[in-house]
Order: sequence, then C-alpha cells, then structure tokens
Amino acid sequence: MTSQQAIALAIIALFMFIPLVMGAVAGKKSIPTTDDYFVQGRGMGSVAVFFTVAATWWSAFAFMGSNSWFFLEGPLYWTAIAWNILFGVMYMIIGKKVWYFGKVNNLITPKDFFLFHYGSEALGNIVAVIMLVFTLPYLQIQLTGGAYLIEVASGGLIPYWVAGLIFYLVIIIYVWSGGLRAVAWTDIFYGALLFFGMIFAGLYIVNIDKVGGISELFSYIAQHSPEKVIVGDNWMSWLSMFLITPIGSFMGPQLWTRMYAVKSHKLFNLMPFLLGVAAIAYIGSMLVGNSANILCPDIEQTDKILPTVLYEYAPYVLACFIIACGAAAAMSTANSQIHAMSAVYTVDIHKRYINKNMSEKQLVWVGRWAILIFSAVAYVMNLTVPGALVTIGLVALAGTAQVIVPTVGALFWRKSTTAGAIAGLLVGIGSLCLFTFGIITPPWVFSMSGGGNLLSLLLNIIVFVIVSLVTKPRPDSVMDKVQAQFDDFYDGKNFE
Repeated sequence: MTSQQAIALAIIALFMFIPLVMGAVAGKKSIPTTDDYFVQGRGMGSVAVFFTVAATWWSAFAFMGSNSWFFLEGPLYWTAIAWNILFGVMYMIIGKKVWYFGKVNNLITPKDFFLFHYGSEALGNIVAVIMLVFTLPYLQIQLTGGAYLIEVASGGLIPYWVAGLIFYLVIIIYVWSGGLRAVAWTDIFYGALLFFGMIFAGLYIVNIDKVGGISELFSYIAQHSPEKVIVGDNWMSWLSMFLITPIGSFMGPQLWTRMYAVKSHKLFNLMPFLLGVAAIAYIGSMLVGNSANILCPDIEQTDKILPTVLYEYAPYVLACFIIACGAAAAMSTANSQIHAMSAVYTVDIHKRYINKNMSEKQLVWVGRWAILIFSAVAYVMNLTVPGALVTIGLVALAGTAQVIVPTVGALFWRKSTTAGAIAGLLVGIGSLCLFTFGIITPPWVFSMSGGGNLLSLLLNIIVFVIVSLVTKPRPDSVMDKVQAQFDDFYDGKNFE
C-alpha cells in the first residue's frame, strides 16, 4: 500500500464513520413506533427538512451524470435550473396539502393518501407496486455511483464489488438504527458536502493551466465543437427532462415521507427559493463537463468524467476528498430510498396482508429487515444490470412520475374517480414499458429522445380525465370527509 492509498483509505473511512456515529445518536432518540421510525414523529425541523429534501433530490444522477450530459449535450442540462424551481413549486403547492392530510389522518405511505382520497384498496396497491418497482433502479444508480467512486478514491485498492458492499452496509447500519431521523441528520452532512464538492470541483478544474479559465474554455469549444454551445433542435428532450425529472423525483416514496415528516407548514413556502438558489451548484458540473472537451475529449465512459479529470489534474488528496463528496451524494439519496421502500412494504403490504396484529415494535423490526432485503436486491442489480446513470434514472423517474396524475386529481379536481385513476396509471405505466423496451415506437415528435417518457404521462392524463368523466364518482362517505378537511385546510385549522 502506498502513502497515497493510505490517505485515500483514511478519507473514505472518515466519510463512512461520521454517518455511523450520527445514526447511533439518532437511534438513542428513536421511539419503537412506525410513526417515529418512518416519519420522525412528524417533527422534522426546517434545517433538516431543507438538507434532506435537497440531498435526496440530488444524487449520483446530479453529481456524476450531470458532468456527462454537459460534455455530450452542451447546455441541454441547464434545464436543471428550471426543474429545480418546478420541484420547489410542487413541494410548496402539492406538498403542503399532502403534509396536512398526513398530519390530520396519520398517513405514513403514498398508499395511505390514496386510500383516504379515493377509498380504493386496488388503487393504493397499484401505487405501492409502482413505488417499489421504479424506485429500485434509481436506487441502483446510487449504489453504482457510490461503489465506483469508493473504488476510484481508494486507488483501486478496494475493488468495485467490495466498494458496493461497504456502501450498502454503512447505509443499512445507520438507517436500521435511527430510521428517518438518522437519514435526515446524515443528509445535513451529505448535503453540505454535495454542494461544496460540485462547485469546488468545477472552479478548480476550469482554472488549471491546460483549460485556462472560463473565457478560454468556451472559446475553444466554440471553435472546435460549436454544437456543444447550443441547445440544438431536440426540444422534446429538454421538455421531457424539465417535466419528468422533478415530477418523478417528487412522487418517489422518499419525498412522500419528507412531506409527511415536516413539523411546520411554513417551510413549504420557502422551498422554491431555496432549491432555486441551490441550483447554483450545477455551475460546477457545467465547468467540469465542458472542460472535459479539452482534458479528455475521447473519453468513452462519460459518467466517469469527474474522477478522470480530478485524478489526472488535481492533487491526490483533494481529488479523493471531492470524490468522497460524490459518494456522499449517492449515499444521501440511497439511504432515503431504502428507508422509504421499507415503509411502503411494512405498512402497505406486511401490515395489511401478512400480519395485521403486529405491535408497533414488531412492525419497526419488519421495516429494518425490509431495508436489508431491498438493499441486497439493489446490490445484485448493481453488479448485473448495466446502463448509464442518466438513462436509468430517467426511466425510473418516468415510472414514479405517473403517480402525479391521481395525486393532482385528488387534491384539485372533485370529479376525479377511482376508475379514472386506475385506468390512467395502467395505461401510463403500460405505454412507458412498451416504449422503454422498444416494443412500440412512439409516434411523431415523441420518437425524439425522451419523448416516450413524456407521451406515457400524457396518455395517463388523457385516460384519467376521460374515464373520470364517464364513471361513478367517489363515494359520498369519502368525499364528505375529504371536503371537510379541505375546508379546515383553507381555514388554517390543525396547522400547529
């Protein structure tokens, strides 16, 4: 082992040890109930909420995949600024209502929300399955990115499969111990590292002698690769990313828990501004991705641009530290996804269909074992299912994005029906699968990159509206209760 490898291992060990300590402390404050383990007793404060939402929303998809897209597609990825703001607006408008219904009715999972608003076990089960099936590949992204970064940071001393195992075990230990409280606390640490790592990496790389600064960088690209300084004519890809990415992430089970867990309604109004400001960090990704046109123009595995240029042109210790920040980005999303999938399985499946008479303490233990199992499945996928980070991510997000339709219907359209919600979801998910696996080619402009994801969501909306207009309304017993709580919401009752 060289001295550089020893330093790298020490940095990795530090980044793994800190969340373990946080998880242990969080575990001592935990109460053995599903409400505390899965939604932190609905008492999450403002600092923790911002960092856990931002760190969960940003991931290996953002930290590594964004560099690749800036390199390959030029300014197309700048849609990230727009989708950050859209995500914040949805968190404010939709999230506050979800939070309110969760608080008043003690909701824990997305299925609970749909059971309350539609009174349909079948619709709730479809939503639960969507949450599990489409969150797994997005979890795979985090394990892939995190494992690779640990492997690279160790100078190859830790092989990829061992790096993935370490990544997976650390998450299991602290989430097992402290539940959502441990996840939120570690996300404060991860979030700070994520934003620092993205910005600092870009500023450092663009100012090395071979690049020569921002002005020289873009003069070079304009002369040698002018197609990478314009958006081009693939507006469908831009539109798809702008809509699918924030909607799919917002509808992921990990964000539902963060809507339910918020202590005060006041924070929801700040999220568009806070997340819009946080998008400044993408400047770092833009600088790294564009600098790669000079530093490594022939790179084949573009997801590896960041570690490639860092280890070639930055001091070794600095490179290791920034790469560890990237691993933190992956871990901050993976911990949330594993925890949220555990909640979906425990509350929606195990409690309802396997053992209805379990105590709260026993259910928490079921949740812990579910964390272990889902992590193991994602780890196997990580070793066996190939794919570029952004490509896998967009398909996974397109699946969870389908849930936005019945959610908006429940909150903003009284005529929405259970039959409409079910039909829309089945058509949307079915068409998405057909387009993704190439069984059917999307027609017209939707055949452009990302068009299939957008078309499947559009078909969901159309079917949802048409079927809702011609089918039986939701039961009066459901609608009376929902309307009464809407009245209380607009009157500001039960906010504190």
